[in-house]
This record gives sequence, structure tokens and C-alpha cells, in this order.
Amino acid sequence: MKSDSVKKGIEKAPHRSLFKALGLTDEEISRPLVGVINSANEIIPGHIHLNTVTEAVKSGIRMAGGTPIEFGCIGVCDGIAMNHIGMKYSLASRELIADSVEVMATAHAFDALVAVTACDKITPGMMMALIRMDLPSIVVNGGPMLPGKLGGRSLDLIDVFEAVGQVKTGKMNECELNALEDAACPGCGSCAGMFTANSMACLTEALGMALPGNGTAPAVSAERVRLARRSGIAVMELLKRDIRPSAIINEKSFANALAVDMALGCSTNTVLHVLALAQEAGAKVTMKTIDAVGARVPNLCRLRPGGTHYLFELHEAGGVHAVMNELAKAGALQLDVVTATGKKLSANIKNAKVLDRNVIRPITEPHTPTGGLTVLWGNLAPEGCVVKSSAVAPSMMKRRGRARVFDSEETAYDAILGGKIKPGDVVVIRYEGPKGGPGMREMLSPTSAVVGMGLGEEVSLITDGRFSGGTRGAAFGHVSPEAASGGPIALVREGDTISYDIPAKKISLEVPAAELKKRAAKFKPPAKKIKTGYLGRYADIVQSAHLGAVLKQP
Repeated sequence: MKSDSVKKGIEKAPHRSLFKALGLTDEEISRPLVGVINSANEIIPGHIHLNTVTEAVKSGIRMAGGTPIEFGCIGVCDGIAMNHIGMKYSLASRELIADSVEVMATAHAFDALVAVTACDKITPGMMMALIRMDLPSIVVNGGPMLPGKLGGRSLDLIDVFEAVGQVKTGKMNECELNALEDAACPGCGSCAGMFTANSMACLTEALGMALPGNGTAPAVSAERVRLARRSGIAVMELLKRDIRPSAIINEKSFANALAVDMALGCSTNTVLHVLALAQEAGAKVTMKTIDAVGARVPNLCRLRPGGTHYLFELHEAGGVHAVMNELAKAGALQLDVVTATGKKLSANIKNAKVLDRNVIRPITEPHTPTGGLTVLWGNLAPEGCVVKSSAVAPSMMKRRGRARVFDSEETAYDAILGGKIKPGDVVVIRYEGPKGGPGMREMLSPTSAVVGMGLGEEVSLITDGRFSGGTRGAAFGHVSPEAASGGPIALVREGDTISYDIPAKKISLEVPAAELKKRAAKFKPPAKKIKTGYLGRYADIVQSAHLGAVLKQP
């Protein structure tokens, strides 16, 4: 066992003395030591119940003959961090989480790991670490929040964001807004739609790093606790059989995860995280890989914000494994991959059934023949950009409009709320990329304001930053190269014409090449927005969004 390096032999008597200071007995010390990473805190709704989930995991480990040892990690609530400087730290926190888990797992010689996680950057950050450490591991998510209720209407956080624009246009008063904010988020769990947190929980299950039900069982359910206990038992079986992430995660399992991504219509942020995970695993996954999967896999589900269904409804309809069973009928999955159950995917999905065809369409009757995400290319985004096409109105799938150019989220948001954006405008928000932001802010406030003000089928948004998993409408993010690196988005001027065609996967700045060359010759990189602290260092070493916004390696 790896932990023998800190507990076996007379030379390790001092180490054992420290374990005994924790209250551990000789019997507990002699067993496999399993690190349980608990990301619980009191600021993220998706994490406030994770102590309960973690205790269930630890119970399962003990039942199976291991000794669980809990430690924590940081987490950012994207909703609370939204639309101020705090959001610059959200994506950047992913790298800190991965590094901190590596530090703890290596320094204390754990034999196996369980990641108890929830929410946007915590899940991929922990996954990056599990791949890097390559110890027998399993992921346990905290589960989705239930939707709120008000006057018989189901609600989630996005309703509150969009209501701000409605108040600004007089469609709602502040008293109604207050009632909405009281009701929209009824308790613990990741926000109730197919936003980034739940997208990553579902993809973790699809990758094979979590047990069936991980992505969809509600946070408040006893099923979530039972799943956590079974996960504790399962990690001990993985340890016994020496099944590590390197045996589970590869090009085949990434292809499966991307197929599920397209079928579900997940967050555009999954593109960043899948690319980052693939780099950790040494797997060949690129923007072109994602584009190719999207072209062959149909969209079977329309979940919030691309539809009306919530995560609990996907769970009741059969969950991720039922979706995978449906995809398997069309040969869209690699069924011979190993999973955290210790079995191959074919065995896991064999008995999974679709229980509600309103939520999960048959493979023969999809919403669209292509996936829920679309990668676009063109002279505005030579290295690609991404849109959640399943959340775009049919009337907005192809457009041509006047560029309204802003060099920050704040100036764009003020212009939208100030009524300065008109139907047909294409809002360009730049210098918000990984390097230029720094931190590639997620911009739910501007997109929600556009929808709330009744412009959702009239105005498009384009950015080298990110849009939320809760964003709906023609919002194109991750434009690469970013403005701070001299990408073409830095050359756009107020009044230029921008066109896009989502079905054709094209996005263009309609300016002659000779003119763009002149503009490029005059371009000067802007000064760093933040020069000190973590973000100052991050801006110096972060790579492009088309590479997953990972840090440069030495």
C-alpha cells in the first residue's frame, strides 16, 4: 500500500505517533488510508449539505475495511461571484483546487481518494487532481437543487437574473422581484437546471468516474446519501482491484462524455473542462473533436435553460444512464470502457430505461439531429468559439448585425440596462479572456439582462470570456485567440458588421483582410488589469480557451 511509506516499520514510529494523536487505533492505521476531499462550506448552496454526504462516504469506506481521513478544499459560488471582480477568481480556482488536492494526497501518502464535490469549478478541479494522482478514486457530487415554486410556477436562479431586466423595463416591480428571489432557490444543491455544476456532475458519471445516479439524484434525497455510502464501498473495491483513473479515462471515455454532453445540451463551460481533463490524461481531445461529436450525436433533452425540464425530472426519467442506453442504440457510445463500478459501461447501462419520453426523446425522434453545443469557426474566431445551440431560438440561428463593442463586462451591462442596445445589435465583450480578464469571467448578468428586457430574440453576444451554463440565447463564448493576445476580436470596431450561421458553424467579421491587417499593425497589448497576487501570476501562465485555459507547464 502507498500508505506504508508513512506507517510501516520501526522508522515510521514517529509518523504512527502522529496518527495516534488523531485518535486512530493501530487497527485503523493498519488499514488502507482513504483521503476524502470534502468541499463543504457555508457560502455555496451546493455545498452546505456536503458534511452529510461526506459522513455517508466515510461510513461506506469503514464498512468495506478502509480508514477514511477527511480534508477540505476551497470553492467559489459562481452566482455570488457574478458581475463583480470575484468572478475573475472562479475559473482560476480550478487550478488551485487541483494543485491543493495533489499536495494533500502526496504529502500524506493516501492509498485511494474520494472527491465529495459540487458546483462549477470544484468538480473539474478535483477531477484534474484525481487524474494527475492516478490513485484508485471515485467522485461523489452533492446533487441538484430542487426548483423553487411561486404561484404554481417552477423557478430557478436564472429567473431571478432575468427579472432584473424586467424590472428595468417596467415589466415587473421590485415587490414582485423580492417574492421571486425569496422563492427561486429553495435549499441545498447545485442550481436546478442543466447549468455548469450539474453538467459536470452528469459528465463525471458519463466518464465512468462516478456511480450511476451521481449526476441527477436530488441533493435533498435519501438516495443521494445512499449513493455516497455505496461510493465509499466502491472505492475500496477499486483499490482492491487496482483500478485507477488511467484505466477509466481515455479517448473512448471522453468520446462517451461528449456524446452525453451533446444529447443533454450541457453548459458551454464543459468544453473548457473536458479539454483541461484531457490534457491531464494525455488524451487527444481538441475543439475539432468536440465539433465532430456534436455533428454526429443528436440532442435528446431540453433542460433549463434550453427547455422547461429540471434535473430532478431528468432523474425521474431515468437519468444519465438511460440517456446513454438510448445513445447506445445508435452506436454512439464506446461500451467496452471500464467504470467506477468495476464493470464495463455495457453492463452498467444494460437495464437502464427511459421512463419519460417527454424528458428524454427516443434516439429516432431527437430535438435536433446534431448536439446541444456547436463550435463555430471563422476570421473572428480562428481557433473556435462555442454556443449552446439548444438554447438558441430558431430565429437567431443565423444573423448579421452591427457590432457594439465593449472592453469589459461592466460597460456592456450598463449599456444593456441603460437601453442603449437595440434590436439587431451584436454585443462584443472583449478583454475578458483567460489572460485579459484575467480569469475568463462568466457573464450571466449581461445575457440575462438581454433576455429580461425582451431582446433575447433580437440581440446576439460575443465574447472571449465565458457565458454561464444558465445562459440562453445567441451567446458565443471562448472566442480564440482572445483580445489580450491580439486575436481578431481585438480588431473589431464599433459599427462593423458581424455575421454568424450556427448550422454552418461559421462566424465572421465582415471587414476586408487588408483593413484587418492595418488594424493588427497598430494593435498594442493592453496593460495587465491585475498585476499582483494569484491573478497576477495566473495571467502570466494561463493558456488560451481553445486549450482549456490550463496553465503552462514548466
